[in-house]
Amino acid sequence: MATERQRGERASLALLELLVATQAHGSISAAARALGISQPTASNGLRALERRLGLALLARTPRGARLTAAGAAVAAWAGEVVAASDRFEDAVTALGSGARERLRVAASLTVAEYLAPRWLAALADDPGRGVAADVELAVRNSRDVMAALLREDADLGFVEGPGVRRGLRSRVLADDELVVVVAPTHPWARRRSVGAAALVDGGLVVREEGSGTRDVLARALAAAGVALPEHLPTLGSTAAVKAAVAHGGAVAVVSALAVADDVARGALVRVPVVGLDLRRRLRMVWRDGAALSPAARRLADIATGGRAGLSAS
Repeated sequence: MATERQRGERASLALLELLVATQAHGSISAAARALGISQPTASNGLRALERRLGLALLARTPRGARLTAAGAAVAAWAGEVVAASDRFEDAVTALGSGARERLRVAASLTVAEYLAPRWLAALADDPGRGVAADVELAVRNSRDVMAALLREDADLGFVEGPGVRRGLRSRVLADDELVVVVAPTHPWARRRSVGAAALVDGGLVVREEGSGTRDVLARALAAAGVALPEHLPTLGSTAAVKAAVAHGGAVAVVSALAVADDVARGALVRVPVVGLDLRRRLRMVWRDGAALSPAARRLADIATGGRAGLSAS
């Protein structure tokens, strides 16, 4: 029978966190930057962890190092240990201070209206984590969300555009799709499909500049060889766009999340578009190198279903 490990034989939490960061960031150098240590220190620490565990955690090549299969498995287990340690520290801090944290969240319209409410409800109904926060949710388009983060006017952001600005890090939350919708009385409601060129000439209304929905549409049209006209009716909210479609005979491209109920009850009709890829990804974003607060980390865990991996951020 194997002898029981003594407490002093346990792998250090710092080395486990280093391995988790290496997996999360894709390289030893990136992990070192995230943790604020030098690359030689990080490399030596990982070698020490390998000796301690008796496992080859990294395959080292002239092009860099990558986790072995054993390293990936150990990193997954280590992530649970690091996350548990974070929860312990957060809970103890909350018990000691009794103070409520201020959490500033900025989210694009689609996320703010259809996803964030249940995340924030879960955060509020989570006393066992030791996280108490007063949350401020600012609803902005994706460009303004990223600008707010870079100005340090927000702690955590959620966007729906195709790109992320320099100075920010991101994590994919979910796949989303933009869909073309018209009123049931519109001539297109009875068509099997329309083309990309017909879409821009068919009474299209769009969101404002900086909207993730508009950016995705413009890029999809460009990929299909069609330019988004400069002078189209521009509306600043999804609700306004849907109203223009339902009552004004317009055509719109909006998130499938935003019109699911309308389509289900027959208030709007989806129209397939040939040759246009309107898929996109919803992302969580935060400042590169920022030390996220306990409430921000917990909200990130909720939004990603526990896959945030932000303990080293």
